[in-house]
Amino acid sequence: MSVAQHKEMKGRKSHNLRDHMSEAELIFTALAELSTRQIAESAEATGMAQNKSAAQTGGRIARQARNQLESQTGKSVVTGGNYLAPPDAVTNKALTPTKGIQRSKT
Repeated sequence: MSVAQHKEMKGRKSHNLRDHMSEAELIFTALAELSTRQIAESAEATGMAQNKSAAQTGGRIARQARNQLESQTGKSVVTGGNYLAPPDAVTNKALTPTKGIQRSKT
């Protein structure tokens, strides 16, 4: 799925998608990136066409690993769930103004 489709599935518009990925989603994303980089380096890829080919191959490796895990567990790696709560649901008390500290009279 594309980044735009993944953001839509998670209900994210402008937030960093990685902040809302599950552990498994992050691991398979990292696998795709690592595979792509190592393939590009070993092929000494230069230019858009060669790097695009390396990226497609790296993505294919991660997809095959993800599909294998999903078939073994019966669970989808990619979900609509969010790792972090939506910003409007988070309350940060540290940002709430506090009243001055009152000293006890002794």
